[in-house]
Amino acid sequence: MTRAIDRDVQRFKEIVKGRVRKDLRRYITHGEMTGRQGRRLVTIPVPSIDIPHFRHGQKGSGGVAQGEGEVGQPIGSGGNQGDGEGQAGSEPGSGHTRDVEISIEELAKMLAQELELPNIQPKGHDSLKTQKDKYSSIRQTGPQSLRHFKRTYKQALKRSIASNDYDLLKPKIVPMKEDQLYRSWKTISDPQANAAIIYMMDVSGSMTQEQKEIVRTESFWIDTWLQSQYDGVQVRYVIHDAVAKEVDENTFYHTHESGGTRISSAYTVAKQVIERDFPTDDWNIYIFQFSDGDNWGEDNVSCLQMLMTDLLPVCNLYCYGQVKSPYGSGDYIRELKRINGKHDNLVLSEIPNRDAIYDSIKLFLGKGK
Repeated sequence: MTRAIDRDVQRFKEIVKGRVRKDLRRYITHGEMTGRQGRRLVTIPVPSIDIPHFRHGQKGSGGVAQGEGEVGQPIGSGGNQGDGEGQAGSEPGSGHTRDVEISIEELAKMLAQELELPNIQPKGHDSLKTQKDKYSSIRQTGPQSLRHFKRTYKQALKRSIASNDYDLLKPKIVPMKEDQLYRSWKTISDPQANAAIIYMMDVSGSMTQEQKEIVRTESFWIDTWLQSQYDGVQVRYVIHDAVAKEVDENTFYHTHESGGTRISSAYTVAKQVIERDFPTDDWNIYIFQFSDGDNWGEDNVSCLQMLMTDLLPVCNLYCYGQVKSPYGSGDYIRELKRINGKHDNLVLSEIPNRDAIYDSIKLFLGKGK
C-alpha cells in the first residue's frame, strides 16, 4: 500500500522534472549542470519551487477565529513585510536555486522529447553477442553455495507433513538429502549493440576558451543521447594543431596550442584509432569534429580525400561543427559543402554562439543514424 508521504515525494519529483523540461533549452545552451556523479546522475540547479505551507504568526498573537479582525484580513504578525524598508540584515534571501539530481536516462528522454529525436537504427553488423549465465531453474544437485534455502525448506516441510512426522506443538524441520534443491543456470547469448564516439578538436591558437566551452557543452548532450541508445559506448579524443594526437578527456578540453592547423593529421589519428579499437563490422562509429574553420590551404585536398576514402565509409555519422572564432577564417566548412550532397552520413553545422548549440544537436542527431 502506498503511503501518503511516498505519493507526495513522487509528486514533488514530477514537479521538479517538469521545471527541468520547461527550462531544458537553457540548460542545453548554457551548460548549467554543476556536476556528474558516477556517470549515472547529473546535478542541475533549479529555481526554488514554492511548496504551499502554513505560515505561523508570533506566539500569543491569536489564531484563526480568535480576537478582533475583519473578513479577508491576512493572518500573521502584520507589520512592514515586503515593503523594502528597514536596515540591512544578515538573513539569507528567498531567491535561491535548489540542486536536483536527474538520472542520465531521464535526461535523455527529456532531450529526445524536446528535440524530437528519432531512435537510432544501428547499422547491419552492429551486434556483439556476449555469453552470460542466467539462473533460471532448480535442480537436485549442486554446490552448497547455490543451495536454495527457501525451496529446500518447503520441500522438507511437505515431506514431513506427508509422512505424519510434523508436530504442530513442537515444529521441527530437518532437511534430508532428498530435500536439497539448488539453483541452476544456463548460458545464453546476449546481443549487445555498441557505439564508438571519436571527438576531434582544433586546439590551435585561433580557438579560444569560449569555443572550447561550446564544444564541451554540446559533447555532453551528444554523449547523453548516444548512451541512451546503445548498451556500450566507448569514447576517444583527438586534438590537433599542425600535428594530432590522441588524449584523455581532461586534456581534450583544456589544451591550448599556438601553432598552425593541419586537419588531415587528426583524420590520420582517427583512422588509426578505428583500426586499432573498433572493427567496423561490430561497432557503430560516430565522429564529431569541431573547428573554427581554419586549415592550411594546401591541406584541404588531402582532408577531403581521406574523408571520402577512410572515414565516411565506416561511420554511422560524421558530424562537423564549426564554431565562430574572432581569429579563424571559417573556410573549411565551405570545402566540406562541396561533398556534402554525396554522403548522407555527413552533417554540417555552424555554431556561432552558445544559443546555437540547441539547433546544432538537433541537426546532428535528428537523422536517427
